[in-house]
Amino acid sequence: MKITKIETITVSNGFTPARPWLFCAIRTDEGLTGYSEFGSDHITHGLIGLVQDLSGLLIGQDPTSVEKHYMNMYRQTRQAPYGATQQAIAGIELALWDIAGKSRGVPVHKLFGGPTRESQRVYWSHLATYRPANWKLLGVKPIKTMADLADAAKEAPAKGYTAFKTNIIWPGDPARVISQGREGPHDQLATREIRKQAIAQIKTMRDAVGPDIDILLDINVNFKPNEAITLAQELEPYGLFWLEIDNQSPEALRQLKDSTRTRICSGEQLLTARQYKPFFDHMAMDSVKVDVQWQGFSVARRVADLAEIYAINIAPHRPGRDLRTQHCSAQLQRTPELLPERQPDRNRVERADHGERSGADALPR
Repeated sequence: MKITKIETITVSNGFTPARPWLFCAIRTDEGLTGYSEFGSDHITHGLIGLVQDLSGLLIGQDPTSVEKHYMNMYRQTRQAPYGATQQAIAGIELALWDIAGKSRGVPVHKLFGGPTRESQRVYWSHLATYRPANWKLLGVKPIKTMADLADAAKEAPAKGYTAFKTNIIWPGDPARVISQGREGPHDQLATREIRKQAIAQIKTMRDAVGPDIDILLDINVNFKPNEAITLAQELEPYGLFWLEIDNQSPEALRQLKDSTRTRICSGEQLLTARQYKPFFDHMAMDSVKVDVQWQGFSVARRVADLAEIYAINIAPHRPGRDLRTQHCSAQLQRTPELLPERQPDRNRVERADHGERSGADALPR
């Protein structure tokens, strides 16, 4: 069996700002096609070009030699590692694993020793976050008041979820979501006004769902770790499951972790075990995010194995559609896990059964 063609497919979902879904399809001369979902926001053209550049290394090759192809792509791009390069490699590698499983008539996890679990607890990710800009597209009511935030929080347990994650949101007409880490100002300060709103929001949501539903707050890249210290400390009375932050400094992240009783989750922006290891050496987070779609299945599995050595639980990062869920499920079958995410709001664009499921997903067999 030989690879004959590698394609990318871009699907608009109507979101504001634009967040298209990217897919990779690898065709073979025996009629098998492997599919993957890959990539992140705002670099769509670059990712498509990178996949096209890498494709020449694989045309005419055996698609089931996945590890060999991964290493060839990794070595060929050694002068521009990580980042978008790794995400493009992942798009190809994940599609190759799909072919490897299909050619043997088994799910991918069977190629790695079989499942370790039959179901996995999940949380509703970014609850209410996309509604300020996309409430019409999602078919939900706008977030105009704190009561609307409370109503949004109640949707999670009503649909069977035992945990949800949110971001800092200001209700209004229009409502807005914190974005200073991306759009500026880039000093990334946790001002009194921001902290006041974060506390009011989490208190409102906690009062709405009671003490038995876990709440997670994602502050992304909006604060430097030293700025997040005060926010984490002020949120301690509300019993967050974790405070999630993206950061590139293991020392700064360890400072945050040591300064609060609130658990710290980080790591989604890291790619390959080489980038994760300094954070593990510093024990810089309580839980680690690992994105299968951004770095590839084999790489994510090695990160998970490394995390196990350091006795750190992982949570797969899944910012996309249902094919990403299948990629994560393959990892879940093989890895001691903590709490992976689902994004019912983003799935509302195409699915009528948005989030109507239990707090634990059955994993494909």
